[in-house]
Amino acid sequence: MTKRLLVTGGSGSLGRRVVARAAAAGWDPVGTYVANPAPTAGVRLDIRDPGDIRRVLAEVRPDAIVHTASGRDRDDWPATADGAAHLAMAARGIRLVHVSSDAVFSGREVRYDESALPDPVYRYGSAKAAAETAVRAIDPSAAVVRTSLILGDGNGAHEVLTRDLIAGRARGALFTDEVRTPVHVDDLADALLELAAGEYAGVLNVAGADPVSRYDLGVLVARRDGLDPAAIPSASLAALGLRRPGDVRLVIDRAGQVLRTRLRGAHEFLAR
Repeated sequence: MTKRLLVTGGSGSLGRRVVARAAAAGWDPVGTYVANPAPTAGVRLDIRDPGDIRRVLAEVRPDAIVHTASGRDRDDWPATADGAAHLAMAARGIRLVHVSSDAVFSGREVRYDESALPDPVYRYGSAKAAAETAVRAIDPSAAVVRTSLILGDGNGAHEVLTRDLIAGRARGALFTDEVRTPVHVDDLADALLELAAGEYAGVLNVAGADPVSRYDLGVLVARRDGLDPAAIPSASLAALGLRRPGDVRLVIDRAGQVLRTRLRGAHEFLAR
């Protein structure tokens, strides 16, 4: 019997790929949107509204949920934090996979495994940390997936920003001392589907194998796309005195043991 999967945020970059990969893997996926419907997202859901969540769950009757939706801007606490809590409450008894972020960390420890406690330094990270806490308290059987920069299909935010900076359509720079462990969107989507079909409970880091600075990641994107890396403006967090996480590397040893999906590094999946 085909299982039904609810993908919150099905119109977003990650949600779209989860819906597509789920359909290819034999699921019956249903994606949600809050403002703009899409081919991958035909059900409207405002995760800030507990009643709306209950309505959608009653209509869709999913066997599992992958929660990719977040706030429409990085300061949207009601959607990012409260929305995750509302969903976990309404979905008790349904398999839940919640997508979190390396933004919950400051970068002071550099390497973070699943036992690391959040120590965010800005509002979005605080909201994601609050969401994690709520989901784990309400549904201890849920999988909470911490991930990093998501790209690889040309539609990732970092890919779009890199092209816009090179073309002069955007202002700013890519930081040479802001290090992450970028993950290919398809690798992440496949891992989320594995977890939706399984029973893993608790935090799991699902990120790429290579630590890469945002600037060096932009160089890899530019080379893949046949653009001039020398046109990418660079800057340093330290020189500008910006309060942002610097070097945050998610340790993925446990994911290598739990998942069949191989988590490639950026140097591999962005190779020309």
